[in-house]
Amino acid sequence: MKLSHALKQLNELKRLGGQMRLAAESWNSDWKCLIATIMSAQSRDETTIPVAENLFKRYSTLDKLANAKYEDVLFVFKRLNYNKTKAKNVTACARELISKYNGVVPCEIDKLIELSGVGRKTANVFLSENGKDGLAVDTHVNYISKYLHWSNGKNPYKVEKDLKKLFPKKYWSVVNPVLVRFGKKYTSRKKKNELLEMISKLR
Repeated sequence: MKLSHALKQLNELKRLGGQMRLAAESWNSDWKCLIATIMSAQSRDETTIPVAENLFKRYSTLDKLANAKYEDVLFVFKRLNYNKTKAKNVTACARELISKYNGVVPCEIDKLIELSGVGRKTANVFLSENGKDGLAVDTHVNYISKYLHWSNGKNPYKVEKDLKKLFPKKYWSVVNPVLVRFGKKYTSRKKKNELLEMISKLR
């Protein structure tokens, strides 16, 4: 795959996908970005964003969230998938950020993935949202990358490595949100594949 071909395809995915807000975007602090990203795992962004807004109204500082009662956070999270696990992870992550990093979210992936509720995908979403060298692979990125022959990786880490080889660093933070928006907009597998087939022929 030539970079010029991949960039044309990426631009077309961006055009078709639109500009819907994703869960990690448009928060006024790094800790809110990270917490919202943890909350978004296996949940729709459209569901996660208002729940996160409600959480941050109740707990306006990281310290307040760190001291929140599990039952109270669980009540806020009642609309989220895996809400019990997320309620535990969010409060634990807040405590860890304060105790280990004085409330400052680290920008190193090795440190991020040690935090409660933060896996490689969540860490990469956070890094890319903050202008760092992150490229997150979720189900949308995995599916589209393989369809367009950007990667033949059998696991997310291999797909991530393939995409980082294909695209220069300046595009890494673009790939995930573009592909996620496209994947979320076209929920019909038939329609999605029709568009991807068209995109695959761009040269």
